[in-house]
Amino acid sequence: MGLRHPTSTSFKYAFEGIKTAFKREPNFRIHVLLAILVLILAGVLKFNIIEWLILAFTITFVITLELLNTVLEAVVNLTSPDISPEAKVAKDVSAGMVLVVSILAVVAGLVLFVPKILSYF
Repeated sequence: MGLRHPTSTSFKYAFEGIKTAFKREPNFRIHVLLAILVLILAGVLKFNIIEWLILAFTITFVITLELLNTVLEAVVNLTSPDISPEAKVAKDVSAGMVLVVSILAVVAGLVLFVPKILSYF
């Protein structure tokens, strides 16, 4: 069995991981910035509870997969420091995973935001 840490230490490590991703990964920073802007716009447009939930799940999904992509890239770099076809597949597929969910997020955003924005015109 591995080392056990108090819950507070586990939270510290988790926040450290998010901070590391924010510092090292430009795409993570872009996703976080867009999430903040989208949340502000949702507030301005007075989203209802269902719209907020859809938005929260969508944002969380994108951010989580971006973090997972960062983990996979780090593990591939650690285990395969030399360029290899298998490492390329792992990194490309991992990046593709984030792209797919980001496209879904754009579609969800259009469905949520466009009708509300058009109602102002």
